[in-house]
Parts: sequence; C-alpha cells; structure tokens
Amino acid sequence: MILRVQHAKLDGPHHLWLEFNDGARGLVELSSLLEGPIFEMLKDPAFFAKFELDPVCGTVAWPNGADFAPEALHALLPLITAVA
Repeated sequence: MILRVQHAKLDGPHHLWLEFNDGARGLVELSSLLEGPIFEMLKDPAFFAKFELDPVCGTVAWPNGADFAPEALHALLPLITAVA
C-alpha cells in the first residue's frame, strides 16, 4: 500500500492533525523540520495555515511548493495515537 494522507486539519501554529490511509492518525508538530529555503515561509503561522492536501502526492503541500513525504509525517506520529 502506498501511504497517503487522507485528512489534515490545522491544530496550532505548526501542528497538523493527520489521518492516513492505513488508519493511523494523530497530531504532528512540524516546526523542527522547517529548515532550508523552501520551508522558510512556513515559519510564519499564517502561511503555514495555507496548506492543502495534494491529491497526486497524497500529502500536505503549501503554495510555495513545500511539502513533506507522507512517510516522514507518519513517522512523526506519537505511538500512543498512531493506530486507529
């Protein structure tokens, strides 16, 4: 199965509540991953909030082209909430 984000909701300045197609779900905090030029704009909470689900890649993406692999987001899930 190819891992995909099915639902995403903003839940804080750099936090997303994510649900994956494997049933895993939970809150991830992304501020520690916002390194490098492509992620600089995401440090602004107003811009971070402009994410959308990318139907091609199955992940969250931003208007400037920034995104994270679904596998990387999945790895950030707390173990206690990761399994449905």
